[in-house]
Amino acid sequence: MKRGNWQGRGDWGRADQRRHHNPGRQREHSSHRSEEYRFERGGPGTSQNEPSPETASPSLSQSSPAPELPGFYFDPEKNRYFRLLPGHNNCNPLTREGIQQREQEGRRVRLLEEDEKPRKKSSRAGLNSTILLQKRHLGLVPETSYCRLIHELKVSSMRRHKLEVQSSDSSSPNTDNFKLIVADSACERVFTVNDVEHGGCKYGIMNFKGCSEGSLSVEMCDNLYFTNRKVNSICWASVTHPDSHVLLCLVGIADTPGCVSLLPASLFSNSNPDQPGMLCSFKISTAWSCAWCLNPQADKNFSTGLSRLVIVTDAVTGRRQTYGINSDVLAQQFALRAPVLYNGCRTGEIFSIDLRQRARRGHGWKGVRFYQDSAITSVRILQDDNYLIAADMLGKIKLWDLRMAKAVQQYEGHHNEHAYLPVHVNEQEGLLLAVGQDCYTRLWSLGDGRLLRTIPSPHPAGKDSVPSVVFSSQLGGRRGLPGLLMAVSQDLYYFSYNSDYQEQRGADA
Repeated sequence: MKRGNWQGRGDWGRADQRRHHNPGRQREHSSHRSEEYRFERGGPGTSQNEPSPETASPSLSQSSPAPELPGFYFDPEKNRYFRLLPGHNNCNPLTREGIQQREQEGRRVRLLEEDEKPRKKSSRAGLNSTILLQKRHLGLVPETSYCRLIHELKVSSMRRHKLEVQSSDSSSPNTDNFKLIVADSACERVFTVNDVEHGGCKYGIMNFKGCSEGSLSVEMCDNLYFTNRKVNSICWASVTHPDSHVLLCLVGIADTPGCVSLLPASLFSNSNPDQPGMLCSFKISTAWSCAWCLNPQADKNFSTGLSRLVIVTDAVTGRRQTYGINSDVLAQQFALRAPVLYNGCRTGEIFSIDLRQRARRGHGWKGVRFYQDSAITSVRILQDDNYLIAADMLGKIKLWDLRMAKAVQQYEGHHNEHAYLPVHVNEQEGLLLAVGQDCYTRLWSLGDGRLLRTIPSPHPAGKDSVPSVVFSSQLGGRRGLPGLLMAVSQDLYYFSYNSDYQEQRGADA
């Protein structure tokens, strides 16, 4: 090892000599759970009172990092080596897992501070609203490209605001962590699932409304429902009118079997208690995923993905069609233009089922079929039914051309190792969103796969505090506001397009 790259070798020898010639000091160190060693960057002649090169010259510290030693961790702040101890002992003050968590938390705090700055650079060099508008007036930018680039600029400058959720019972604020939020097609209502302390969960509906002064108001529904079962998947269902119901997959525990419930949205409000609408419960246990068909050729049909089985059910008649497969179906979605169901499996397989060909037996009913390298966590079919986006547990998000069964685009930066995480597509704005297992929310350009924005979580990262998000150009309905809605821990945040957004005050409510 060259002396220029490692100037503290002489100090290591003297440190070893001091330990051998001072038995009392050695016994004193052995009583601690972790051992530490100093790394002097300045060489043998450097005094401890002199400023270190790490602070005096950042370029030097970057060009000569401390070497890795097996079983030790170097702390650049304390300029010392610490012995790593086995991670299975809960009493250990220093483990590799704890070090990684501390480094990740420090990075999150730094990015959060940078994210609070009012001005943020666009992900595309040289792109700003002035230049873009000039090119638009000169006819150099097509209208579709102009709208897409404007959205990219707005996404880059979104700022976070905390929303206060209004409720008829103001004496009992929300103390349970958000697990999942799913908006209806108009983004006026958001179905929420919260974990409760004693186990199980509660679920209800939040109503959003854009106010005249340019703020967003949120009101929690009157009725909340509790269950001791786990919610695996939810989606909005159109039974009597668009988004009239919510389809809910509940996992059974102990003596309580699992089921799939079709709940009317009016059930969660006291405004119309006499006519809650059709309420159904189907004996379908341990459903991993569900999807509602909006195509009139399979009207009022929904699908559930189970272990080695796909069940398509008519919500009115209860008639079922089952399809046996060789894996767990973790993600599903129906196409819009045809009654075709796309499924993502634990094996990484993605395949389609055309409901118009129910008479086929064996595996002949499988249409398009292709694979990714890991378990599929989300599938999203685009509006023209020719492209599909799939995400897996290796953190890979790919855009597939269904006509060729070929991946034509990949979205880099997503982080996932084993979690069941969805992706969100907003074709109107040309955006793709996903929350990673590291609790960062990332937004990409749907067209070219460019990473536009990485948003750190406002709360420390953890498996129980992964944000759930909704993005829309009209949060709150027709007169709503564009932006990103984020639910994390017990809080709800709104990332606004408008820099002059006015937060809703309690007095105004």
